[in-house]
Amino acid sequence: MALIQIALIWVVYAVVVALLALIASVFVYVYQSPRERSISVTIVCIFTITALLATVLLLPVDVALVSSTVSSKLGQRKEWANQQKVDEILYTLEIVYYTLFTLDALLCLIVVPFTYFWYEEYDEVATEEGSQTLGKRFWGAFKYTIAFILLVVILFLVGFFVPVARDRKGGHYDLDFFKHLLNDENQGERSLTFSLGLLTTIGTLIYVLYTSAGLALLPVALIKSAPAISAPSFAANTASELERNRERQRQLEGRNAGREGGLPAKDQREFEALVREERTLVRRERLASENSGEHSSFLMKSWMKIEAVFRPVKLIGGFLLILVAILIWVSMLLTGIDKAKNSVCKSHCGYILGHIQIFNPLNWIFVQSAKVFPIDYVLFLLLVLLFFASSVVGIATVGIRFLWLKIFTIRKGHTSPQALLMATVMLLLIALAINYSMAMMVAPQYSHYGPQTFCDHPLRHPGEQPNCTDHPNHIRACTELSENPAAKNVCTPSVISTFLDRVTVNFSFFGVVDFWAQFVFLGNYTPSSFIAKNRPGEYTNASSGVFLIVFITTLFRTPKLDEYQLDQDAEDDEEEGLLASTGRRFGATWQDITGRASQGTAAPARHVDDED
Repeated sequence: MALIQIALIWVVYAVVVALLALIASVFVYVYQSPRERSISVTIVCIFTITALLATVLLLPVDVALVSSTVSSKLGQRKEWANQQKVDEILYTLEIVYYTLFTLDALLCLIVVPFTYFWYEEYDEVATEEGSQTLGKRFWGAFKYTIAFILLVVILFLVGFFVPVARDRKGGHYDLDFFKHLLNDENQGERSLTFSLGLLTTIGTLIYVLYTSAGLALLPVALIKSAPAISAPSFAANTASELERNRERQRQLEGRNAGREGGLPAKDQREFEALVREERTLVRRERLASENSGEHSSFLMKSWMKIEAVFRPVKLIGGFLLILVAILIWVSMLLTGIDKAKNSVCKSHCGYILGHIQIFNPLNWIFVQSAKVFPIDYVLFLLLVLLFFASSVVGIATVGIRFLWLKIFTIRKGHTSPQALLMATVMLLLIALAINYSMAMMVAPQYSHYGPQTFCDHPLRHPGEQPNCTDHPNHIRACTELSENPAAKNVCTPSVISTFLDRVTVNFSFFGVVDFWAQFVFLGNYTPSSFIAKNRPGEYTNASSGVFLIVFITTLFRTPKLDEYQLDQDAEDDEEEGLLASTGRRFGATWQDITGRASQGTAAPARHVDDED
């Protein structure tokens, strides 16, 4: 029975990884530019995104496997779960984790940079002429990648020799829990711990900027996603403007027919402006024709109708996501306050929390759902995909920047291979930050012990396992700092929680930065003076964070139709969604369903100035 349960958990994980590969493929296909597709870039991006999501989504498998050794109703280990079996489960998980973490680091620091330079080295003319061979192209990409290889070597060497908190005194380091974290690690593991701690901290800084903005924008974008002008109305407006444009051209030509020297200077400028506008309107007319489904197959027309019918579902989904975002915000804030106030060692260990003292709603939901696998896995998958989608929305909205300079733009169907690779690296670093946030802030009890419990009933005889069959009120949830010897014999922390705790204890700087960055993410940054004396009265909201600023701004800001971008997309033969004000949203949806434009929707002709 135990073998079947463990095998089932791994099968579910394999199915999820396959689903993640499909999600990664859809993401790359939707965002990359069709004219600049590269098979090497596509494969590397899909594989990298799959690997990063698989790393984050190994956490529920970790929790399910360690929790399968304990009967949460009795608070004791199951008969088959002797220490040897538990050690085998932990060893298997450690192998998978270290493999994925090493793979993520190599993808981020070597494979993706090499693929970037490999694409940049391609010269179509030289390849056709035969002067650029695969060997020359490989060397051209590899010589730039050497710098990143040296960076990896330096990073692991620093992690190998950097001092850790092994001999640190005070700060409750005499507790068995901290002794375990400080001592049970070899030099190789310490090097990997340092490297991933650094990458997680860098990813947290990106996560604070992009994911928080995306989490605020995504629900509101769904609510405001219905176009202000329907496809039939857009087609009618474009046709009307095009007809007026051509009529004005005919008037200018007729008025100056037979005139020596051609059109006067003023009329000539107006005529040239009208010709330019005509080309733009023709492209819009073609785009309107595509949006309305003209000359499309029956299947495509049916899909457009279904998409229009389900726009209200997107509206409802947007409101539900707002509630979920608020729930995440509240849960993370409560955990952050709990850690800041009740951590046993404060900044000395990155604010590790011995046991939860402030109720966390999301943590409670996950702990309860973990009792029936895979309900918790489904919820965790949906939550991670929400964070991932928010990160993508944030990157697409803010763009890839250096300080205030925008380097690359991420847009559906218009993302260059270089931009896609850069976005992939950012998403990989953000995934490491999401891993920390989920385990340490969103659901800390679930991520550490899941639904594991132990029996706190006094022993009748030394060496026996306590029995709470007749004393259910003595069953306690497992925590890091449980003093009862029975807890140490029953409770098994997850591998990922041990790894993250080891990072924050051995390299407390990373833990401090990662912890306080969560408050910047939330919008309630608490100054360190609040922590110094552990007094709730000293808590103040020092500044507003990214999530609240973007969320409140987006609620009251009405998106407008970007005609310039629309014309660019039409010129590239690409379709873009149109955002609009709330007032005409339902009318536009109904017109798309019926396929007819309502009366009065045609816009008046646009006046063309001489300067146009």
